[in-house]
Amino acid sequence: MTEATNDLWQSLPVPAIMFDAGDLIVDANPSAESFLNASLRQVQGKPVFDALAIDAPVDEQARRARDDQTPLFMNNVDVGTGLGAPVSCNIQIGPLQDHPGHLLMLLQPQVLADRLGRAMPVKSAAKSAIGMAEMLAHEIKNPLAGITGAAQLLSMNLGADDQELTDLIVSESRRILALLAQVEHFGNLRPPDCAAVNIHDLLDRARKSASVGFAAHMRLVEDYDPSLPPTWVDGNQLLQVFLNLLKNAAEATGGSPGTIRLRTYYDTALRLRRQGGSAPLPLTVEIIDDGPGLPPEIAANVFDPFVSGRENGTGLGLALVSKIISDHDGWVSVDSGPGRTVFRISLPMASKAQQDEKR
Repeated sequence: MTEATNDLWQSLPVPAIMFDAGDLIVDANPSAESFLNASLRQVQGKPVFDALAIDAPVDEQARRARDDQTPLFMNNVDVGTGLGAPVSCNIQIGPLQDHPGHLLMLLQPQVLADRLGRAMPVKSAAKSAIGMAEMLAHEIKNPLAGITGAAQLLSMNLGADDQELTDLIVSESRRILALLAQVEHFGNLRPPDCAAVNIHDLLDRARKSASVGFAAHMRLVEDYDPSLPPTWVDGNQLLQVFLNLLKNAAEATGGSPGTIRLRTYYDTALRLRRQGGSAPLPLTVEIIDDGPGLPPEIAANVFDPFVSGRENGTGLGLALVSKIISDHDGWVSVDSGPGRTVFRISLPMASKAQQDEKR
């Protein structure tokens, strides 16, 4: 590589990764190192499709690019590293003329400034905020309970007009206590107690609970692949994930009637990088609503703690979803626009030994 070419490679503002005929990483520019949160030395020689989790059959596109010796393009593909929420990218893959079998892949994040240069500091700040919130929640709960009790005692000797004020103190105090409980729950979530589980059983439980409660005004439609094998998850935690996503979908319409579609299918395209290799996440669940979509200003950070598009929203529901799915070595992403929002969860399949353990 000439000095001028090297300067160009180092200065590219988008992640660029070069890999050989065996799909092993040969080179990565500084932008790619930032995207991967790893140095070139750490990823060099490793399979490129282990380093990146791509929600599309990009390995097939790479083979086509080699065979046809022509560049290929893929738009609006979720790409990540398994360290956080995926980033929607446009992908370009092209052959290198002077290096037979070698390919160059360019990633163009659609929210480059926010998600590329500042992704990890934001995550670190969010974790620090969670820790501080947990500490404050613990310290605030006791005096707040005292305020609630004092207001209730005062109301016993007050007239109707003044009782209205004490009732407001009590109701708002209880609302704050509920919020503090959510913060503590987020920080103290126990490790998953996994077993081989039929994902449709959990979806049915969530659907029945939602249909008689917060989603009573919605039409819930099932679109299941009945041939799906069991997944290896903590059933109670995954049920909480489904309830949180159904609640979000139901609230998206602002109380107006709408439709929520629960879809499952088998998809071998997504593999998640793990220590020692990568693993497929073929069991896919989609929760789809026909609401107005996520506000554009929060769409890229919707899984971060304390990010909410609703008035008085805590911003912990989707952060909890992301944490639980991450703890299960799964993947969660969102694709949102006016009239259609899709939350997509990809999970591992239970091994034969794990399924036999259930019996």
